Amino acid sequence: MAKSLRNVAVHPRAELSHQMRVVEALLFAASEPLDEVELAGCLPEGSDIETVLSALKQDYAERGVNLARIAGKWTFRTAEDLSFLLRREAVEQKKLSRAALEHLAIIAYHQPVTRAEIEEIRGVTSSKGTLDILLEIGWIRMRGRRRTPGRPVTYGTTEGFLAQFGLNALSDLPGMHELKGAGLLDANLPPDFDMPSPRDHDDLTPDEDPLEEDDLQPPLEMDLPETSDETA
Repeated sequence: MAKSLRNVAVHPRAELSHQMRVVEALLFAASEPLDEVELAGCLPEGSDIETVLSALKQDYAERGVNLARIAGKWTFRTAEDLSFLLRREAVEQKKLSRAALEHLAIIAYHQPVTRAEIEEIRGVTSSKGTLDILLEIGWIRMRGRRRTPGRPVTYGTTEGFLAQFGLNALSDLPGMHELKGAGLLDANLPPDFDMPSPRDHDDLTPDEDPLEEDDLQPPLEMDLPETSDETA
């Protein structure tokens, strides 16, 4: 570090103010704190590095950043009384399970769809917790109730789902050929395999009833025995 810093051109008759500017520039450009020997190596011979640092420290005493000595080296630090402004709140992203992703894909392409229909497509009993997670994230919602015995809840995606995946509309979801090209679908699918075209409007279908006030609470459909080994 000292060798590279000595390549900085400094006027031989630099006064204290110029020496302060040199040290200031070096500290701002450095990726780590610098010691007095490294800093002095960039100043004219005979410069008083302690005087320069003392003056620079005083100059920054009332600013948003202060000159501080840490472990025998010098660096700029955020003023202690302003540190709360730079506190960073990080939201930890949890990775969805394969089961949750499968649920989400089925709902996106087949909506409106019931839990029983999701299970029929997947070929495995679903954990109720998987739908609860997707509801909590805000990527799916309860749309209505199917006009069939038991009146099961139907599910669809939300604007939050579109925003998360950068979609303007559900019609922007990749089609079968795009999914094959991305390796997300088996290239040797059955001849009768078909993918539905997602609906771009939220209107209830003829076989759906609107949700009632009680439906805003957790779904009332009966849970099936948890026979699958999937985790949400």
